Formats: sequence, C-alpha cells, structure tokens
Amino acid sequence: MREHEPHSLILACDFTVDDTDRMWRWIQGQREALADIGTHHLVVYASLWEPGRILVTTGIRQQQSIRRIVQSPTIFEWFDVAGLADIPPIFGGEVVEKIDLVDTASPTPTDAVVLGVISSVSDVTALVARVHEAAASFRAAGVRKVWIYRAFDDGQEVMILEEIDDETHLRRWIDKPDAAAEWMSRARLGVYPPMFVGRVAHQMTIDS
Repeated sequence: MREHEPHSLILACDFTVDDTDRMWRWIQGQREALADIGTHHLVVYASLWEPGRILVTTGIRQQQSIRRIVQSPTIFEWFDVAGLADIPPIFGGEVVEKIDLVDTASPTPTDAVVLGVISSVSDVTALVARVHEAAASFRAAGVRKVWIYRAFDDGQEVMILEEIDDETHLRRWIDKPDAAAEWMSRARLGVYPPMFVGRVAHQMTIDS
C-alpha cells in the first residue's frame, strides 16, 4: 500500500479474470499507453478467498487523464483481455487521507493482507477524524495503514484500503470492526461490490 502518494488520484476496478498472470503480461505490454494517459503507478491485488478475483488500482497524475481513460477504446480491450462481457464499475477519486498506524520505517510483514471496501459514508471529514481518534484500537486490531479515497462524482462515496498485519487479525476485524470503521457495515449494500481481501500480486511504476 505504499504505491499512492498523498493527494494523488486513483482509478480502481474490482473484477474476476481467468488467469491473473496472463492479465499481468498484457498490462506490461501497455506501459507506453499507460504513460501517455498519465498513469504513474499500477498495482494488481489478488484475492485470497475468491480465485481469479483481482483489484487493480491505478495512480493517475491529472483528473483529465481519468476522463481520457474511461472514454478510451483501450478500456474495452482491457476487459476483453480479462474475458468480461461488460465493463465493471470503475471507482475514480482522490486521496483524502493516508493514515500510518505503525512506524513508516517498519517493514511490511510477509503475511500482511489488504482489505478494500467501496461504500458510502455520511461525512468523509468526520470519518477521517474518528479514525484518527480510534488509532490505538485500530493498531491493536492489527491494522497498519488506512487509505481513504473520495469519489469525484459523489462526495459521500469512498474507497477504503487497509493494510492488516495477517489473515487472523483480518478475520477478527471483519467479524468485529471498531465503531469508527463505519464503512465496514455498509460494504455489501447497494451497487457496491463485496469487500475485497487480498495481497499484492504485481505492481509497476510508470515514468511520464
């Protein structure tokens, strides 16, 4: 979860592929095209519990680049390669807050997992404040980092990525999250995908 700078822009998409490694080989061949549309970092997370499910997060330099990506014919090729008949929902937003709950010099545990949730909250600013206030209980639960992104087209829609030190703590957190993690109770509501649990499978940095 060190791939996104504070205040950077992000595109994220959660979908299922037949072959994650094949998808990654195709993405590697798109490096020049990704640079042309302002991409600076791309990460593929692979689900721990659902074979083939991946979460792709793409760091973008400018908001105009996000419009270009979504409107580009390349997006159709991307999902054709994934074997999808329809384009899945795409989250586009900006980092609101990066919260490190452990020493930033501390190495990421080899068993660390990432929990991703796209949800709706009543007040993003208040949510950030509550997470800061509850930092000690988050840390005690094994949560190492919390990234909060707000969608461009809906001021109450957020994507939350959490790095948790191992799968045991993750399962406990899902069963009984802190009250400040209000997004957890809404993870399965409406059009939003179910929470994503995985680890980094592939990542690349892209020069401009």
